[in-house]
Amino acid sequence: MRDEETQITIFDSVSDSKLYEHKLSVDKLKDELAKYGLTPNQCKVYIFLGKYGSKKAPDICKALKLPRTETYHLLTTLQNKGLVSATFQHPIKFSAEPLNKAIWVLVNAEKERVNTLEKQEKNIVDLWNSIPEFNVASESKENKFQMLQGTNQIHSKIKEMISNAKKEFFVWGSEKDFLKFYHSDFFEPLDKAQIDLKLLALTSDKSMYIFDDIDRSKVRKMPDSMRDNLCFIVRDDSELVFFIKNLSQSNQEISAVWTDSEAMIYSMRMLFQSIWAGSKNIHL
Repeated sequence: MRDEETQITIFDSVSDSKLYEHKLSVDKLKDELAKYGLTPNQCKVYIFLGKYGSKKAPDICKALKLPRTETYHLLTTLQNKGLVSATFQHPIKFSAEPLNKAIWVLVNAEKERVNTLEKQEKNIVDLWNSIPEFNVASESKENKFQMLQGTNQIHSKIKEMISNAKKEFFVWGSEKDFLKFYHSDFFEPLDKAQIDLKLLALTSDKSMYIFDDIDRSKVRKMPDSMRDNLCFIVRDDSELVFFIKNLSQSNQEISAVWTDSEAMIYSMRMLFQSIWAGSKNIHL
């Protein structure tokens, strides 16, 4: 058995080692834990303690190759979050809480944060309105764009677009895109809305179930010759969300661009309508 100073862990194994298979799982787990607000190094420390057992801070430094000061800061933060506990003995040993308890703690902390923000909404609005406007010059309308980073920010924007849809809502995407939309519960409010809904999908027969609760006249299948690296959403000649595709990215790194540019919206609508006219209906 290697000592703590020279031990090779699942975090630094190479592709030809026995541990590499587990490293891939660890990387995926880190991406999932990041959805709960943990930083990459916080994830590493928690996973290390959970899989290697209770450790002293110097042992964690050596095994994970982290600076001493940062390690103590990470342990303190994880303790404050309720994910790591420490012993009273000297030297202190740290251990990870069971995963199911850790997830419960993180979820409830996030719920509490959201509840607090909701309670503060009126106070924030009142403070905002108490400050006068100093821009006396009239502003002409200018086209705008906004970078959207991560699943949460993108899904929040899409839900806002759905709630504001008055006339039409066009969605162009690949099989993977529509599966993500399906699992995010975007389809039900869209299908119930009194708007011109069109879903243009590059998808296979095995995933047609995602459209089971939608009027199939609103869905068409693109020709197989189309490339699967394009995804965008258009609302009411007013808004466009265009995904920047990179299948290697994690959910936290997925990015998109929102814009109200009339020229860009017009161009994407024309492309959508052109391909829609030449695409096949999806039948039950």
